[in-house]
Amino acid sequence: MSTPRFLTLPPGVRVRRLETAVGAFSVLEAMPGSGIAERWPALLVPGLTGSKEDFIAVLQTLAQSGRQVVAIDMRGQFETSGPEDPQAYTRAALGNDVDVLAQLIGKGEPIHLVGHSFGGLVTREAVIDGRTKFASYTMMSTGPAAIVGPREHAGRAMLDSLPEAGLEQMWDTRLEPEALASGVPDEIVAFLRKRLFSNSPTGMSMMTREVLSAPDRCDELTQVGVAILVLFGEHDDGWPPETQAEMADRLNAECVVVPGAAHSPAVEAPETTAAALIRFWNAAESRLRS
Repeated sequence: MSTPRFLTLPPGVRVRRLETAVGAFSVLEAMPGSGIAERWPALLVPGLTGSKEDFIAVLQTLAQSGRQVVAIDMRGQFETSGPEDPQAYTRAALGNDVDVLAQLIGKGEPIHLVGHSFGGLVTREAVIDGRTKFASYTMMSTGPAAIVGPREHAGRAMLDSLPEAGLEQMWDTRLEPEALASGVPDEIVAFLRKRLFSNSPTGMSMMTREVLSAPDRCDELTQVGVAILVLFGEHDDGWPPETQAEMADRLNAECVVVPGAAHSPAVEAPETTAAALIRFWNAAESRLRS
């Protein structure tokens, strides 16, 4: 579970609701200090148990590069409501949401896209379907197919327990003890609890099934022609770092390994992560504008 280290919004960052044809989305929007975005915007999509707050530590820095930067709660996630229909939470359905949001934010211009963990599998759907012009695509702490290792085991355990015990048991027996053992401040623990219980149980269950069953779509992704960055922490405990590095090779993508970070580099090493994104975005824009 991605755990923000602070919740106070930096200067230039605000909470907004974006109204779209597929529903309203709660977002954090960051703008340059001048209030004028001179470069193409960016859309940031969190992982399964995360939210827009997972990007709070990088938003101001990213926006200072001259961009509007928007981090979202996906449908059924934290402050974005979602229906009870499980099919609303498939990778394809959530990818369609990304298309709609990207087109709204981009206003006809290309837009940079970042997907973290399960958000990487969701955003990949939008990139492959080809309906939106993306200036670049970053897969952050994401693998080529279904999650493996300890997080796979945790996902399967959650699916087994959710129908009977619900989110309460997941919080009481695993998430809260892990947060307390890690020394997470009380304010952040309270936020994590609020976020978890704000999620749609139907959405949580279906998205977990999706992250456990995602196929390898690297071959399709290579056909799109968008500039790709694969970025992950050197100690990632999600998809193994070597798996992500191999994926980068297959995609002919740039690869950045963030020193000291694990599965949430935007939280654990925000300045390094932001610098890598800005450099990649600027290079992608230079190529497309030339």
